[in-house]
Amino acid sequence: MDPLNNRSSVSEFILLGLSSSQEVQIFLFAIFFLVYVAIVVGNLLIVISVILDNHLHSPMYFFLANLSFFDLCLSSVATPKMIADFLRKHKTISLWGCMAQMFFTHFFGGGEMSLLIAMAIDRYVAICKPLHYKTIMSHRVLIVFLLLSWATGFIHTTSQMVFTVGLPFCGPNIVDSIFCDLPLVIKLACTETYILELLVIANSGLLSLICFILLLISYIIMLVTIWQHSSSASSKAVPTLSAHISVVTLFFGPTIFNYTFPFNSYSVEKFLSVFYSIITPLLNPIMYTLRNQEMKAAIRRLSSQHVGSWLTH
Repeated sequence: MDPLNNRSSVSEFILLGLSSSQEVQIFLFAIFFLVYVAIVVGNLLIVISVILDNHLHSPMYFFLANLSFFDLCLSSVATPKMIADFLRKHKTISLWGCMAQMFFTHFFGGGEMSLLIAMAIDRYVAICKPLHYKTIMSHRVLIVFLLLSWATGFIHTTSQMVFTVGLPFCGPNIVDSIFCDLPLVIKLACTETYILELLVIANSGLLSLICFILLLISYIIMLVTIWQHSSSASSKAVPTLSAHISVVTLFFGPTIFNYTFPFNSYSVEKFLSVFYSIITPLLNPIMYTLRNQEMKAAIRRLSSQHVGSWLTH
């Protein structure tokens, strides 16, 4: 017997989305479709460029390629269905589909959170210990950081979903959001969920807040080091530092406000959900490509090679 369905009379959830107006939904479909295409193309372009271009085979670009992969996966968890729902009158998702959305959202979100910390460590070593950079950030260290990111994401989502999957859902099944958001779904359970809601806030909100504060401290140390000891090695690492700070702020900001300071306004929660699911994955490749000369040069080389090979054939 399926333990979840055995305890729940609800077999699906209804997602209210962003608007009930058909004209507005068609407009949103076009906007979100174009944004998602840009997310896929932009992040795939970064991953492929780092893999194929020898000039980008360094720890910083190794982390950047994996960040793009996490962004691509995170946006693909709910965005394709959300786009398709703009054309549907009845926006529903199965019980298990909802659980899968929440699992993978926190899996890739937690993994990206850990990866951003690894990227901050990489920049710290590059700026504060430039002479030992290649020795400290060895290939083995990079693999360890990557495995820790995947493990963090798995632990982060499992520690919440192991309690959520067993909840009985027998009453209201309307989720006032664009996808299955864990705090909103928990509230629909026909049992006391106060302890679980506190667990979610502690797990997602406070963890994000602590990580953000630690990252903020590390960036302050890096900026002070640059100011006190200006060197050519440090200067080469400076251009990407502002992009890192922007990405960290954009990633942790919505998460911290959504979980640490829960809003009663569903419009605010919807805005944060949209920001977290599609805006941040779109801004990441834009910031790193527009502010990074090496990445722009690699993309140009990649494009010229493929255009040249296409013309010769």
